[in-house]
Amino acid sequence: MLFLILSIICSVTVGVLFKFSRKYDVSNTQIVAANYVFALILCYLFFSPDLNDVGISAPWGIYITIGILLPSIFLFLAASIKHMGIVKTDAAQRLSLFIPILAAWLLFKEDFNMLKIAALVVGFPALLLILAKPSQNTENKWIYPAVVLLGFGVIDILFKQIALYTNLPYTTSLFIVFGIALLIMVATVIYEVAFSKVSLNIKNILFGGLVGIFNFGNILFYLKAHQAFVQNPSTVFGGMNMGVIIVGSLVGILIFKEKLTKMNFAGLFLALIAIILIVISQTI
Repeated sequence: MLFLILSIICSVTVGVLFKFSRKYDVSNTQIVAANYVFALILCYLFFSPDLNDVGISAPWGIYITIGILLPSIFLFLAASIKHMGIVKTDAAQRLSLFIPILAAWLLFKEDFNMLKIAALVVGFPALLLILAKPSQNTENKWIYPAVVLLGFGVIDILFKQIALYTNLPYTTSLFIVFGIALLIMVATVIYEVAFSKVSLNIKNILFGGLVGIFNFGNILFYLKAHQAFVQNPSTVFGGMNMGVIIVGSLVGILIFKEKLTKMNFAGLFLALIAIILIVISQTI
């Protein structure tokens, strides 16, 4: 259970770091680039990937797609936290689990029981209620958490496809994806520095280093939690998603004083119900 708790803390801390970074003159592009530098180093140190086993038969198309999507959605995550807050962004990210569930049903023709249908029926209004703001508020940047939801959902589908490629350890594939993401972000930073006259700043590297450490910690502890609960993966799945929503909501409300309406609270409650239904559906 300790690994699961640590994974939840690391996940929420990433959002907290982006929230704190708003107080400084920082570049999210440089933060995300530095994040992958640190994540890549930690991935190499902890998982010791053997790149000699990587050949042309590896799923490079999926690797490259995820390598492009990951940093792109990370930037939307930062923008969503800035405009919509930690509570709504974390909830949207966790509700992205419905994207691979729908894909499994519609694309891969997996069995779809009544509990999963009920979860979707509950999850859709939950998302609408979570992202809702009073009608007089014209600054509702709902597009950012919406892209976060769709993006992480697609990334989850692609990572599941990588897991099916058993010729390479999953952690080696993760190292390759991080490497591609880093190359994409380094190219983006170079472009901004050369053509948009954006200056490199040590603050961005410091924030990016912290984001990278906690981002990797989230992955490391999540994998260890699955190893600890190898006979009961639904416990990790449900605990992670519900834990992030609950802890993220508490942090957003109590520390950052984010304002939520009764509709938002109702949406968070429905989101937890939807996740519980998904967990139960996986155990029967």
